[in-house]
Amino acid sequence: MIAGILIEGFIYGIMVLGVFITFRVLSFADMTVDGSFPLGSAVMVVFLMKGFPGPLCMVLAFAGGCAAGLVTALIHTRLKVPDLLSGILTMTMLYSVNLRIMSNRANISLLGADTLFVRLAGAFSALSPGGPGDGQMGVALYCLAFAFLVKLVLDLFFHTDYGLTMGALGANPQLVISQGMNPDIIKISGICLSNGLVATAGALTAMYQGFSDVSLGTGIIVSGLASLMLGELIIRSNHIGLMTLRVLAGSVIYRALMFLARDYGYHINMTPNDFKLITGLLIIFCIVLSKSRFFASRRKRGRGRSR
Repeated sequence: MIAGILIEGFIYGIMVLGVFITFRVLSFADMTVDGSFPLGSAVMVVFLMKGFPGPLCMVLAFAGGCAAGLVTALIHTRLKVPDLLSGILTMTMLYSVNLRIMSNRANISLLGADTLFVRLAGAFSALSPGGPGDGQMGVALYCLAFAFLVKLVLDLFFHTDYGLTMGALGANPQLVISQGMNPDIIKISGICLSNGLVATAGALTAMYQGFSDVSLGTGIIVSGLASLMLGELIIRSNHIGLMTLRVLAGSVIYRALMFLARDYGYHINMTPNDFKLITGLLIIFCIVLSKSRFFASRRKRGRGRSR
């Protein structure tokens, strides 16, 4: 159970890092996530089945996500369509694109394919708490290392001049314009990066679950927001290193809550059909709690320390 929570927590944590870039850094309500997540899984599975090496499949999945983000960004910046509608349009179109990638099949299985996770499970089977033959802990260690590598790269990026400018764009677009920089170019690159990370998480999910499904991304943006807000409740800081850390922590906590609901929810007649309801209520709870006096005072103290 612990290994499963860590695997899903860190895989989906990469997706939440993408959501963090658009929703928190750029202040851009991007719904493309529900389409770019299954896009990454579709690209990964199709190219793996064609015999392409895993790392190359991962790069192609990331590139596919960046392309999806580019479409959304261009619809928004060039056609002046509102951000929310731009993402919805791209997400809707991606459903057909994903079906095309998978040769008009709703799902494709990786059964029998020699994926990285299969090799890791075999190599680390002795370390797993499930006993010999169960190598989930090896997969969990890989996902942890990969997620923290992505986090460190993002931390370094947001300490560069371009990364700082991207952060300033979400908070004060007029400041960026006054510095003679094109806000559209910065926004486009941020949305592309975000959806690239989301597609990468989709690719890892496909390897972990052993299949790709065209509806894999349904509601993924909601779970991403829930994870993001959970992290913001436990860690209050304006330091980018802690902000990305709380994203991963929130993702692990959210997956732990879902595992508990799945394994013990039957005591209160809870079924998997109730998970979307629970996620929605969890987001509402986080919003209400973050506006309470206690967390408002913590936010002010955190801002004071960051200065």
